[in-house]
Amino acid sequence: MPKTDLSLYNNSPFNPGGNAIKRLLWYYINLVFLKGGLLPSSSFKIFLLRLFGAKIGKGVIIKPGVNVKYPWHLTIGNHTWIGENVWIDCLVAIIIGNNVCISQGAILLTGSHNYKKKTFDLITQPVILEDGVWIGAGAIVNLGVIAASHAVLTSGSVATKNLEAYSIYQGNPAVKVRERIIA
Repeated sequence: MPKTDLSLYNNSPFNPGGNAIKRLLWYYINLVFLKGGLLPSSSFKIFLLRLFGAKIGKGVIIKPGVNVKYPWHLTIGNHTWIGENVWIDCLVAIIIGNNVCISQGAILLTGSHNYKKKTFDLITQPVILEDGVWIGAGAIVNLGVIAASHAVLTSGSVATKNLEAYSIYQGNPAVKVRERIIA
């Protein structure tokens, strides 16, 4: 039976954008000012993210401990909250709408590997969180997922497929458990 052989892994087809110096510089800025939480001010973090190409709206709150892979692939709308220790793994585009809440410890993934190939090839797809979405604490949104307007992914749940508008999803893999009704 064939086996995985990571010595054959070749990541050269993937281009993360930016040049090597930009990626290295971002690595340390992210480590110190976003992930490290040295400066708790959202406005300074937003300034740094924009400096590196992120498109960010007004009224965005970014808590300490947030980790952003490549900000030039990140778009965030107005009045969005990003909680402590959120991991935004934007190997490719992550688009976050207006009034989105991403709770502490949540993970947004745009990359994975093809476990069916012995070379374990990289797979990437964007993630889209439309307006009003709430991603609960410790939840995971996998590559290619679109969370439609005002969808909710509950704490600790794992989204492997698109989430319908105004619907609440729970579990691993997440399944729709009820409608979201906003009073």
